Amino acid sequence: MTDLLNVENLTVRFEVKRGGAFGKKAHLYAVDDVSFTVKAGETLAIVGESGSGKTTAALAVARLQAAYAGRIELDGEDILPMEGEALRQVRQKVQFIFQDPYSSLNPRKRAEAIVQEPLDSLSDKPAAEKAEIVKGLFEAVGLRPEQMRLFPHQFSGGQRQRIGIARALATQPELIICDEPVSALDVAVQAQILNLLRKLQKDFGLTYLFISHDLGVVQHMSDSIAVMYMGKVVEHARRMDLFSNPRHPYTQALLSAVPTVDRAKRAAQKRILIPGDPPDPVNLPKGCRFANRCPVAQDKCRQDEPALLDDGKGHRVACHFS
Repeated sequence: MTDLLNVENLTVRFEVKRGGAFGKKAHLYAVDDVSFTVKAGETLAIVGESGSGKTTAALAVARLQAAYAGRIELDGEDILPMEGEALRQVRQKVQFIFQDPYSSLNPRKRAEAIVQEPLDSLSDKPAAEKAEIVKGLFEAVGLRPEQMRLFPHQFSGGQRQRIGIARALATQPELIICDEPVSALDVAVQAQILNLLRKLQKDFGLTYLFISHDLGVVQHMSDSIAVMYMGKVVEHARRMDLFSNPRHPYTQALLSAVPTVDRAKRAAQKRILIPGDPPDPVNLPKGCRFANRCPVAQDKCRQDEPALLDDGKGHRVACHFS
């Protein structure tokens, strides 16, 4: 299976001022030298706590956030330098499902106009064909034809997210970036939306970049997982390999917090607590960024930053003592 998306050494930084308006300028590296690939037809999940850089990385892939350095290859072509018509063509191939179904839809537009919006912006199809596409998309995401004329406030949260999914499908994209698409929904509705995403992936041959902080959701959705901490990927592996054999202390702590209904597994599972707070992102310490919170950190960890190394079987981890 070929790689649809290949991200190499992606860096996104923001300028900040220390000490007020006339203070010294510094840079916050929200995404720092991150690399990953997504195979066509599969789902890569990027997980991590708030502030880890996962959403910023996804926004950069979608060209919704400027990148400072790196390459983002879609179908083997670097899309970072693209502008104008070339970028417009790329936007048809990469679409975004946003986290909040309440704020990501225009309250003044009817549902059919919201779903048709990408077609109006990015395609030259005739009006009759656009209307037919929108009608088919409503059916595909489980909404009724008579709901096309309603406004967003007339839908439930789950239905609004279905509208957001239909909008993302409008241009027949190759890659859909899902930014925590179920985190604002009730648990029962979460399951419905996740099952819908899986069905659509199978029906349309979609590739997902799935952003989440919920490893329970990720276990259901992903083929491979990248774990981020303070702008860095600290572990990257196939789903079963990562869940059965997590090697980075941060990943182990995250997995220990995932609830399970298996009584034997629950009894054997030891909760790993992460003490302290993350370091200052503008003034990062030497060495491993997780060292000040890591239960197995040694002097080497506080001096030398570990590289993200492959074990030869596709499991990559950035830890001196993995």
